[in-house]
Amino acid sequence: MKEYCNLTSGQIAQLTAQGNRAENWDKVHVSGTFDPACVYNNSFFGEVNLGVIKEGTLCDGDLVLPVGISASTLRDCTVGDNCAIHNVKMLSGYTIGDDCLLFNIDEMTATIVDPSNGDSDFAWLEPMNENGGRRIMPFRGMTIGDAYMWARFRGQSKLMERLEAITRTKLRNEGYGYVGDSCVIKNSKRIHNVAVNSSAEDRSRIEECIMLGDGVVGYGCKLEYGIIAERFLLGEHVHLEFGLRLNDTVVGDNSTLARCEVGCSIIFPAHEQHHNNSFLIAALVMGQSNVAAGGTLGSNHNSRTADNEISAGRGFWPGLCVSLKHSSRFASYCLLSKADYPSELNITLPFALVNNNTSKDRLEVMPAYWWMYNMYAMDRNSRKFAARDKRLYKAQHVEFDNLAPDTAEEMIIGRDLIHLWTEESYREKRSEIEAHGMEKGKRKTVILKAGEGYKAYYDMLVYYAMKNLQALSEDEFQKLKASEDINIRNSARVTRWVNIGGQLIAEQDIKQLIDDIENGVLDNWDDIHARFDSLWQAYPEQKQRHAYQVLCYLSQKCSLDDAEWNRYKEEYQRIQQYVADQKVLTRKKDDTNEFRHATYWNDAERDAVLG
Repeated sequence: MKEYCNLTSGQIAQLTAQGNRAENWDKVHVSGTFDPACVYNNSFFGEVNLGVIKEGTLCDGDLVLPVGISASTLRDCTVGDNCAIHNVKMLSGYTIGDDCLLFNIDEMTATIVDPSNGDSDFAWLEPMNENGGRRIMPFRGMTIGDAYMWARFRGQSKLMERLEAITRTKLRNEGYGYVGDSCVIKNSKRIHNVAVNSSAEDRSRIEECIMLGDGVVGYGCKLEYGIIAERFLLGEHVHLEFGLRLNDTVVGDNSTLARCEVGCSIIFPAHEQHHNNSFLIAALVMGQSNVAAGGTLGSNHNSRTADNEISAGRGFWPGLCVSLKHSSRFASYCLLSKADYPSELNITLPFALVNNNTSKDRLEVMPAYWWMYNMYAMDRNSRKFAARDKRLYKAQHVEFDNLAPDTAEEMIIGRDLIHLWTEESYREKRSEIEAHGMEKGKRKTVILKAGEGYKAYYDMLVYYAMKNLQALSEDEFQKLKASEDINIRNSARVTRWVNIGGQLIAEQDIKQLIDDIENGVLDNWDDIHARFDSLWQAYPEQKQRHAYQVLCYLSQKCSLDDAEWNRYKEEYQRIQQYVADQKVLTRKKDDTNEFRHATYWNDAERDAVLG
């Protein structure tokens, strides 16, 4: 904490001569070096604390401004060292970090939290459901997992009470208005009750006709070019731009939203939605996802009130002009072909292609489509999300690999469903394999290439398991195998994994976490985050244990003998070769497409452009 002192009579006289005025100069305090010559034409109201102000400049691209304060109004603020604040018409209720640049802002205000006011000082965010039944209270330092846990487990009334109580305590201690070090805010219209995390190493930027209210901006975020956002939480390195309209929404780390409208949603990390006319409302999208142009997700409610939801596993990819109705649910890595889907959907097969076949009036689902026909994209998705992760602080842990315990369990369920539906179709002597429970209504759902999908799921499970086990030395593998004999005999494989903001956690660990919050073992957010950290540290070993158990499941054995283990090694080599070949073949489809080459004058131009 800095120590502040009153201005001297000489400093007050100089400030007054330079066009400054104060409601009460006794309430204007300074700390460290203070050069009055850097402060001119300002108005000060209430308690104003100023850090070091001395001759110098701050730069943002071509914009160079002197350290100091000019042509601004400050009310009840604390300003850090070496800041440049110029032409800010109203700055009220904010704590500003060091080396911040604030320029040409109409209004930047924050509510002073008063414990005696009850709910009136606290802003609620209403994600996933428009009726407010999942509301949460955002705060500085809140992760995507925190927000999801609070919004998801509504049946745990004691948990809800504890989370609200510890959050109220945190907000009373810290308030709303906060801007971190080295932040740049310029040419903005209105910022109210917004906390901006920023540092010299990971700066945040807010600029060009921005209007924000009641939200939290994570480290390294960029907000620019005409966005309006109310009641929001942004993770780290989120990019909002080009006329976005956002409300009551949590946006995960490394995501980009632009030219679209998003409301009442929770979006996990690595989400892309930057095309015109896309619309997302009352939804949970578990990240590593992409919404194409013209998508209207949640365009129609199928009940009397706005209380429906859409839930999509990670890797969700609705194609051009996809229209979905509430309430719908999708397994991981579902690709939806261009269509206006007429009814609610519950797609239980992962890595599937979903198609609304209007000519035959039926829904078609092809399991394991990514593995069979788009291996290059499947492999690229796992690599690109990790490669694009430029976060420095990484408060939210994220599993980027598309083959992980959650998708492995979905594939096991998918194999069982395909087996069941195949037997039913055989008994009823159908020419096609029909599924049930995937679409509301009477028209049929047909599984395309069911046999190939069933085999592909097997290969994907072996590939997942061996990929996680191959790094083990022989001694480490034998140790794992010995521990698994005991584990398998006394408890079942972990079949339910909870995706908490991008971090995969075994269901029993989530239950223990909730119990510890309810019972006061974890009584603040720092303790809760420490538990998430410890679970993340344990995750690699858990994943190896799960991978071994998946192989045991496929072999229908409690333990793998040497023959089984050697067989899986051989199968892994076969599958690795298949993956390598398919990556080349699926990419080669683009390179040999004659229409793709038609736009170039010659091969030299094509190679110069495409590489």
